[in-house]
Amino acid sequence: MADDCFEHPRLAAIYDPLEPDRSDLDPYLRMAHEFEARRVLDIGCGTGVFALLLADRGIEVVGVDPALASIDIARDKPGSERVRWICGEAAGLPPLQVDLATMTANVAQAIVGPQPWQKTLRGAYEALRPGGHLVFETRDPARRAWEEWTRENSYSVTEIPGIGSVESWVQLINVSWPLVTFRWTYVFAADGQVLTSDSTLRFREREEVERDLAAHGYVVEDVRDAPDRPGREFIFLARRP
Repeated sequence: MADDCFEHPRLAAIYDPLEPDRSDLDPYLRMAHEFEARRVLDIGCGTGVFALLLADRGIEVVGVDPALASIDIARDKPGSERVRWICGEAAGLPPLQVDLATMTANVAQAIVGPQPWQKTLRGAYEALRPGGHLVFETRDPARRAWEEWTRENSYSVTEIPGIGSVESWVQLINVSWPLVTFRWTYVFAADGQVLTSDSTLRFREREEVERDLAAHGYVVEDVRDAPDRPGREFIFLARRP
């Protein structure tokens, strides 16, 4: 099940305006160029920001996400007809032969259960052509990012055209290692509606991720630092032999 911030139609509609800076996607665009990818699978594509950036570069893209509300937002964007959108999960994809599969932002960590995680790795492997790459990021648990997830650090008021003013903030709910749960709250000034969205992320150690990848037949070629958050995240580059 997708979190409400992606699945609830009113929250999905404000996701992009509340996250206008997507410079975190720049390293993935560079890696698509590095690997000379002509076909890309964007796992957890959400509202389609990355998929459409790839399509703008002439790349054939499949975007998959379990949240129908987010997929609907993506389908309504200019140029969306150039992307093949699938509402579902990586474990249930049709036959594909992509050069690159990606999980950007929180996607990998949002797959918290061991079985769904294994199925996702297997589904991505099956979608890749031999020699293709899986690339994704996870936060380094040692940096304890959740300690910064407070109302004081996150409170903002955003004026969104056609929607009005929206207050938003995040609060830490629970740490039950390796799972961390937090809640986003949204207040719509137009009618006073208050909506919340709870999310849980799984913090995996680097060695654990490398073992999981190897167990599914991947060759881990590199583990890079995230340029936008140096020292805070790992970017895994795994190849299907």
